[in-house]
Amino acid sequence: MTTRDIYLVDLNPTKGAETKKARPCIIVSNDDVGILPLKVVVPLIGHKDIHNNKSWLIPIDVTLENGLAKKSTADALNIRSVSDTRIIKRIGVLDEETYLRLLHAMKIVLNMV
Repeated sequence: MTTRDIYLVDLNPTKGAETKKARPCIIVSNDDVGILPLKVVVPLIGHKDIHNNKSWLIPIDVTLENGLAKKSTADALNIRSVSDTRIIKRIGVLDEETYLRLLHAMKIVLNMV
C-alpha cells in the first residue's frame, strides 16, 4: 500500500456525519510510515454537482488507472486513520495531478495554508 493507491475500505462503525460503509479511499499517509498498521485515508463519495467549487471536495473522473466504477468526489474533510484490518482490496491508483489538488484541499481543511 502506497500513497495515491485507492483501496476499498470498511469505514464502519461510524458516528454522526462520518463517511459510512465500505467505500473507495485514497491512501494519503507518507510511504515512510507505511510500515505501521495504520493508514491515513481520504474517503470517496458519489459525485454530485453540489460538490463543485467546494475547496475540500475534489472530483475524480473514472479512468482505467484509478479503477473507479463511477465519478466520485474525494472528501478531504473526512480524512482519517484506519487500521490495516479495515482495508479490503486495491482498486487502482490516483493520478498525480488530482492527488496534488487533494493535498491542497487537505491543507485547507487542516488550516495549513
